[in-house]
Amino acid sequence: MGQHGEKARGTLLDSAEELFARFGIDAVSNRRIAEHAGTANHSAVAYHFGGRDELLRALVTRHLEDTNRRRTELLANLPADAPLPDLLTVMILPWVEHLASLPVPSWRARFVHQIRSVPSVHQVLTEAAVASPAMEELVARTHAAAGDVPPSVLYGRSSILGGMVLGVCAEYEARIQDGVEKPNWTGVGYFLIDSCVGMLAAPVTHPGDFLARPSSVYLL
Repeated sequence: MGQHGEKARGTLLDSAEELFARFGIDAVSNRRIAEHAGTANHSAVAYHFGGRDELLRALVTRHLEDTNRRRTELLANLPADAPLPDLLTVMILPWVEHLASLPVPSWRARFVHQIRSVPSVHQVLTEAAVASPAMEELVARTHAAAGDVPPSVLYGRSSILGGMVLGVCAEYEARIQDGVEKPNWTGVGYFLIDSCVGMLAAPVTHPGDFLARPSSVYLL
């Protein structure tokens, strides 16, 4: 694809990410994405991506290589017996650092938060998450470091954890855009790390399989 094609593709991705973040996945048509991108070709999404699923896949994986690289670097520096806070730092910090690197306004956190709840995108998210060996290793080591918490409880807590991290980041991103907050993503990141440590390692008073095992931890 030539330089012009790459630029057009990038503009469509920017347009789709913003509109999906603002209005939701199902409320935005491919035509509306093309119009927002400033192109008169209403078939631009199909032309550049092949279809809706391919567009969503491109959006999900858009910055994944950078965050995976950073996660792999941090993971390589951990000792074999790394405690839970250090493991969660490696899991969460690359995502937060990526959000900090984006211009204001950014839409990434709100977009990812939106797609997490869309059943039709579940497979795309799952593929993106399991494609990261570093994340797979982190999930396994995090569960092992959580002590005597039963696996069924850990699965349920991990599901809540993923939604909590994405929800907090989405809300913070919006507050930055509205001028309510001055960006301090590092502070938010360590707040989330501390909160997740407390959630995963909390005492278990009523063990049980209350939540289905999540397929993946969606931190992109």
